[in-house]
Amino acid sequence: MMKIDIYEHFRPEERMFVDRAWEWIVGAGEYHEVKLTDFLDPRQCFILESLARRNPDVSVRQDGGYEGAERVRALIAPSYRDLSYEPMKLKVLNISSLDQKLDNLEHGDYMGALLSLGLKRDKIGDIHVLEDGCNVIVAEETADYLRANLRQVHRVNVYTEIKELNELRVTSPNLDSMVLTVASLRLDGIVSDVYRLSRSKVLIPIKAGRCRINWRTEEDPSKNLKEGDIVSLQGFGRFKVLELDGVTKKGRFRVKIGKFV
Repeated sequence: MMKIDIYEHFRPEERMFVDRAWEWIVGAGEYHEVKLTDFLDPRQCFILESLARRNPDVSVRQDGGYEGAERVRALIAPSYRDLSYEPMKLKVLNISSLDQKLDNLEHGDYMGALLSLGLKRDKIGDIHVLEDGCNVIVAEETADYLRANLRQVHRVNVYTEIKELNELRVTSPNLDSMVLTVASLRLDGIVSDVYRLSRSKVLIPIKAGRCRINWRTEEDPSKNLKEGDIVSLQGFGRFKVLELDGVTKKGRFRVKIGKFV
């Protein structure tokens, strides 16, 4: 199959991952190889599944440690293998404190502490912030390193231990909801209102490729958002379009937004 035939379905900046994913597919289908990936985001999962459907000799299993996980590891193997019982090598890193309260720490605090240890984001799965700490899905091969080296989160001393998946404590995403009244559903306008930035300041990161809609890079500020879209702006966080709640008498759109906190 010509590589150009594959590329035409994805954006140019996704080609590096497309190449890697296609190598996994070819390796499994033609050379009977088995590949366990790092954690993939939903967009990468979509790309991998799209490529896997092109080869009937390949099976893919995805697992993020619990039902509904956002970030998952994928196992790519020849179709004759039963992947149901294959180990996905997932562990839970439990973060707690013996003497300090952790209820003021947020998702970004834990993420920053983990990445400061030199890990890439694809070694870390979903992060569940709890009142008394945090549960993080991690790759088994990095669990011991994290347990040995994570000692502080945002200047708070922490204690870490490795647990099995059956001990995972899951939390739902915490959304800070707001209702906007906007002239249009354009990306730049809604992002501007959500983060209280001027339209000109919003255009810079969007055109620089630092904005994603549903984990896919979006550089067009005029792109219209729809209900259910998840938007991330590098350095500012993420929000979800929860509901399009009609039009006002003056012709403006009422939009309910949930900011991830």
